[in-house]
Amino acid sequence: MATPDFITTLRTSIGNDLLWLPGVSAVVFDDLGRVLLNRRSDTGTWSLIGGIPEPGEQPAACAVREVEEETGVLCAVERVIVVQALKPVTYDNGDVCQFMDISFRCRAVEGEARVNDDESLEVGWFAVDALPELSEFALQRIKLAQSDTPTWFAPTSSD
Repeated sequence: MATPDFITTLRTSIGNDLLWLPGVSAVVFDDLGRVLLNRRSDTGTWSLIGGIPEPGEQPAACAVREVEEETGVLCAVERVIVVQALKPVTYDNGDVCQFMDISFRCRAVEGEARVNDDESLEVGWFAVDALPELSEFALQRIKLAQSDTPTWFAPTSSD
């Protein structure tokens, strides 16, 4: 995932300290019920499309932008499927971030899936019963996006 300029600017002031950031993930389905995935250039693993909203950008608009930027597919957001604070992650350069992820179920409306920027090695549509190896994060979101379950919120610490 490319680092947005506003984060690079913040890092010049705070170094590697923890940054609390918004993040979005998109579970995009086509008319055949296949899921759009990319193989990330930073990790080499298959993943859902996602990113960090720019300051002032609405989360759903960010999801649409990220999908188009990374895959060439234009999508429409259908609903929020998950809102969840993720565990902190430490990157190879020592930067520490923690994301509040908002995941969306989306529908592809036009465009051919392709590698559209330097964040992906491959892009493709996958039947849900023939997915490549994915993280639990991605599998959970795909499962929730397929269901009629209302938005899932992580339990509070008192639950």
